[in-house]
Amino acid sequence: MKRPVQFSQVRDQKQNGRLQVFEAIRQAGRIARIDIAKQIGASPATVTAIAAELLGKGLIEEVVPEDHPVETRRGRPRVALKVRGEAHLIAGAKVARRTISTTIVDFEGNEVASHVAPLDQPSMDARTLAETIRDALAQACGKAGLSVSDISGVGIGLAGLVDAQKRFVHWSPSLNRRSVAMGAILDECFGCPVFLDNDANLVAKAEQLFGVGRGIPNFIVITLEHGVGMGIVIKNELYRGARGCGAEIGHTKVQLDGALCQCGQRGCLEAYVGDYALLREANIMSHDGPKSSLDALWQAAQNGDAVARAIFERARRMLALGMANVINLFDPEMIILAGRRAAFDQLEADKVIAQTVNYAIQIEGPRPQVLEHQWGDVMWAKGAAAYAIEGILEMKIRDLPVTAD
Repeated sequence: MKRPVQFSQVRDQKQNGRLQVFEAIRQAGRIARIDIAKQIGASPATVTAIAAELLGKGLIEEVVPEDHPVETRRGRPRVALKVRGEAHLIAGAKVARRTISTTIVDFEGNEVASHVAPLDQPSMDARTLAETIRDALAQACGKAGLSVSDISGVGIGLAGLVDAQKRFVHWSPSLNRRSVAMGAILDECFGCPVFLDNDANLVAKAEQLFGVGRGIPNFIVITLEHGVGMGIVIKNELYRGARGCGAEIGHTKVQLDGALCQCGQRGCLEAYVGDYALLREANIMSHDGPKSSLDALWQAAQNGDAVARAIFERARRMLALGMANVINLFDPEMIILAGRRAAFDQLEADKVIAQTVNYAIQIEGPRPQVLEHQWGDVMWAKGAAAYAIEGILEMKIRDLPVTAD
């Protein structure tokens, strides 16, 4: 006896179909209904019905391609669909050690305004951090003659161990205590839906939607800033792990009972590669007085200081070892190095890449491509905004009625 289809199954199927259609439109920029049907393997009638729903919700709009023939056999130009940029304004924010980078985009992802605000202190309580992010976003809004109340959703990227689904922060260097239920605090502060994730995950999202990862189903982003982060895309999906704490390459162990990491454990990769780790090592070993910045340490290495040169050389080897392990574990098509520009100069990225290739398993066939891609601070915020666009879209699609046909 054939089991009846449950209403929940129908709902999930319809919502997935709507998301597929919207995603096809977003990726293409402009695309006709018949081409969407071919791309996602649905009937033209199904795509037409879904498009009507999305049009009715104001999420997409019809456009006539500029290169269309003046007339078709029916006397009408071929109409395409595109995301309606005016549907929503979305914000993204990246919290770094000394700055908060914010950006405002329309629903297509086109930038409306951006702003980088200084941070007086790198670590604070959750409510103060939420209010500080809101103040930075208000400054970005002011540049475009907007207010925070005009924003439909906000994406935020934090360094550390973040459960994106629960919006729970297990640990972050931006917060002065562990285990923080950040979601409710952010909702109260912003008054609109807020989406929270690890910052490296959001760089991977930015690369997937706007950068060199576009069209590549399997790639990995490794970020170098104050610490070391990683974002993993597998079969076009961002991988976070069962608790939202996966992809923490900076906290993989490279030395038993080794150097102290800012996470509180010892022997983490980050404790040998992060900004603070290099300066700490220099100030322990240097005989020429304390080094106040990485730039000063790098200049000392360039001037022949043996200790400074040894510190950077070990950091290069440790980073290459970590990246080789990533290649051996995931076999990605591409590894993208992102983050602070100076970090790549000081660690001499070309040498890191060469060492990574040597450390990775040698097999027949092409090796994963390893490259740098520097977007600047706004890259991180744009990834956060992209994440918020997806979140708002899913909310709007859930609001659409579903009937069991």
